[in-house]
Amino acid sequence: SRVPATIHVHATVQITRIAQEFRRPALLVLSNTGAHSSTRPTAMSKKKLVNNPEQAVEDALEGLVAAQPGLQLLAGHRVVLRADAHTLATEGKVTLLSGGGSGHEPAHAGYVGRGMLTAAVAGAVFASPPPASILEALKAIQSPAGTLMIVKNYTGDRLNFGIALERAKSQGMKVSMVIVGEDCALPNTGKAAGRRGLCGTILVHKIAGAMAERKCSLDEITAAAEDIANSIGTMSVCLSPCSVPGGKPSFNLKEDEMALGIGIHGEAGAEGAEKLQPADVVVERMLKRISSEEPGYQYFKCTPGMEVALVVNNLGGTSNLELSIMANGAIRYLVDRMQMKVTRVYMGSLMTSLEMAGVSLTLLKIKEKWTEYLDFPTAAVGWPNTSVGLHGDRVRVDKPPRPCKASETGKECGQAKEATTVVGLAMKRCVEKVCEVLIANEGKLNDLDRGSGDADCGSTLKAGADAIQQRISTVNWDNPQEALLSIADYVENYMGGTSGALYSLFLMASASALSGSDTSEPLAWSRALQEGMQAIAKYGGAKVGDRTMLDALHPAVKILTQELPNCTRDQVLEILKKAVQAAEVGVTDTTEMQAGAGRACNVHPGQLDHPDPGAHAVALWLGAVYEALKQ
Repeated sequence: SRVPATIHVHATVQITRIAQEFRRPALLVLSNTGAHSSTRPTAMSKKKLVNNPEQAVEDALEGLVAAQPGLQLLAGHRVVLRADAHTLATEGKVTLLSGGGSGHEPAHAGYVGRGMLTAAVAGAVFASPPPASILEALKAIQSPAGTLMIVKNYTGDRLNFGIALERAKSQGMKVSMVIVGEDCALPNTGKAAGRRGLCGTILVHKIAGAMAERKCSLDEITAAAEDIANSIGTMSVCLSPCSVPGGKPSFNLKEDEMALGIGIHGEAGAEGAEKLQPADVVVERMLKRISSEEPGYQYFKCTPGMEVALVVNNLGGTSNLELSIMANGAIRYLVDRMQMKVTRVYMGSLMTSLEMAGVSLTLLKIKEKWTEYLDFPTAAVGWPNTSVGLHGDRVRVDKPPRPCKASETGKECGQAKEATTVVGLAMKRCVEKVCEVLIANEGKLNDLDRGSGDADCGSTLKAGADAIQQRISTVNWDNPQEALLSIADYVENYMGGTSGALYSLFLMASASALSGSDTSEPLAWSRALQEGMQAIAKYGGAKVGDRTMLDALHPAVKILTQELPNCTRDQVLEILKKAVQAAEVGVTDTTEMQAGAGRACNVHPGQLDHPDPGAHAVALWLGAVYEALKQ
C-alpha cells in the first residue's frame, strides 16, 4: 500500500483471496526496484521494544484497548471499536470507519472515540488491511443512518476498502467512501496513483466525527468530508529514516542531511537528500510548497486574510522541543509573511511513520462551521487537546509576554564601571581568565558529561561565562562583595540548570563571607571559598566522596585554610598552586568513586570510567585564577 504505482486490480484481488483462504490477513509485498533501491542500507535492524515482530500490531492494539475503557477489539480481526458502538444505530447516528497500515500510531485506532471514529481497522505495518476485516468492521458498526469510510489515497487502501464497500452494498448496507490525498510534494502528473494521504486525514476524522455526533446525515457528512479533503495541504521533512519491526532502515541519510517531501511509509523524500538547514528556513520551504503557484503544484491556493488551521505533526522520532520550534516558525511565517489568520493549531505525534525523525505541516482552509466541529469535544485519545483561552474558546491569538513584576533580582546596570583598585583589577582579571578557560573547554566537559549526565556540562558553564563576558564592564569590581553578587545574578539567570543554581549559591555565600573583611587579605578569600563550598553541600545535598564538584573543591579549600594563616605574601601564589594541584588530584580520584549525587548516580557504575565533569570544571577555574594572579 505504500508504493504509489498502478496495480492490476485482478492480481490484487487474487492475492487477497489466496491470503483469506489461508485464514491470515492479506499482506501484499511489492519490490521497489526504482530510484530509491540503491539507497537502502546494509546496516543491522534498528532496535525496537517488541516481543515478536510478526505479532507487534496485535500486541499494540491489545495494549491500547487494555489501557482505554472506551475501546474494544473485534474478535479475530485487527479492528478497534468504540465500546458503545452498538448504541449508535439506535440513536440514528452515522458511523465512521477509517484505517490503513500500522506504524502510524496514534492513527488510526487512537482516533476511535466519541466525536471522531466509530472504528478503525489496521493492517500489518505499512500494509493495507484485508477486505474481510474491513467488511467485518462495517458489520460491527452498521447503522440505519449509514457509514462513511475515510480512506487515505494509497493503491492498496483504495482497492481493499473498495472491495469491502462493494460487498457491504451487496449485503444491503448503506456505505459511502471518501478518499483523502493532500500531499503537496509531488507534481500533478495525471497518474492514477495521485496524491498521498497524510496527516491532514485526521482533520477529516475530526470534523466528520463531530457532524456524526450532531446527527447530520450521511450525505451531509460525505459532502463535507470531500470538501475538507479538497481544502487541505501537507508537506513533510525528515532527518532520519524508519525501519519496520525486524527490518532495516528504509533509506540512508547522513548526519548532516535532511529530505523534503517524504511520505509516511518509509519512502525517501521526493526532493532527495540535501544539507540540513535551520528550522525557520525549512518551515519557509515547506509552506511555500504547500501554497505554490508553480504549474503542477497548485494544490492549495492562499490569499491574504484567509483563516486556516495548522497541524504540526511529529513523524515519530522528533523531540517536543523541535516540534515547538517548527510550530513557532510556521505560525510566524503564516501570520507575518503570508498575512493569514491562524486560528487553530494542533501539535503532537498525530500521524507517524514509526520512529522517523521529522515533521509534517498541514494547512486547512477554514470554512463555515468547521471551527465549531474542530472544537467539538472528543474522547479519542490521539486527538491533541488545545488549551482554552481567556474568553473560554480555543481560538489562537498572538499574545505579548506578560511583564515581570519589578524586582532587584537580575537587574542589570548598563553604565560601565572601571576597576581602579589593586583588588578590583585582580578580581576582574581572574574572572576574565575563568570565563576564557570555561569557554575553551566546553567540548571536553561535554564529552566527560556524556557518559554520566546529559552531555551539556560544558555548554551550561559556557552559557554562564558568555553572559559574564558580555556584562563584565558593568560590574563594580572595586567592591568585591557587590561584584560577586552581580556575577551570581548572571550565573543564575543565564547559566541555567543545576550548575547555575549551585554556582549562584556558591557565589552568594562567598559574597556574604566577604562582608566586613579586608579583601586585600588572601585569608578573606579562603574563608569565602569555604563558605561557598558549604552552601553547595547544604543545598545540593552532596558530600565529599559522592563524585561531584565538591571532590575537587574540598581538597583545594583544605590546603588554603591550613596554610594561608601562617604564610608570608611571597608564599601565597605557591600555596594557591598547591591548592590547584590538590583539586586536580581530587578530579582524578572521582574516576574510582561511586556516584552518590547528581544524574551520575542513576548510571551503572561500570560506565563511570572517567573523571566527573563538575569536579574537572572546578580544577579548571581554580587553575585559571592561579594563572591570572601569577600574571
